[in-house]
Amino acid sequence: MVRILFVCHGNICRSPMGEYILKDLVKKAGKQEQFQIASAATSREEIGNPVYPPARRKLAEHGISCDGHAARQLQRGDYDRFDLLVGMDMANLRNMHRICGGDPEGKIHPLLEFAGRPGEEVADPWYTGDFEAAWQDILQGCQGIMNTYKQA
Repeated sequence: MVRILFVCHGNICRSPMGEYILKDLVKKAGKQEQFQIASAATSREEIGNPVYPPARRKLAEHGISCDGHAARQLQRGDYDRFDLLVGMDMANLRNMHRICGGDPEGKIHPLLEFAGRPGEEVADPWYTGDFEAAWQDILQGCQGIMNTYKQA
């Protein structure tokens, strides 16, 4: 079982999009039993909130439901519970290292590294309003994760 945690600032836009896009890809590949996929925030400001409505609409455009999602904060123990912790931007990655107490096992990675775009960030649609660009970036990253773990 491969356990993957997507992380962004508030866990209401990009990280839940990553969670539900990857869950959809895994389901379509018939590999639900081989993956555990979740998401979390580096901040506390949105804890308990559902997916942000424009992100929910973007997922729904592609037939993906995110019903039941409630934002939660990344905890130090998540580092041991997950095999891969995926951040959306450099600020997320810095905060992930801080919260997890470092990355001794090399589990923390930027999402777009899996899309062959190291050093690039998923723009935050909370600020840009561009949920299509976020969708495309996150989808490419999730497809790259699927390719990386295709033997799972």
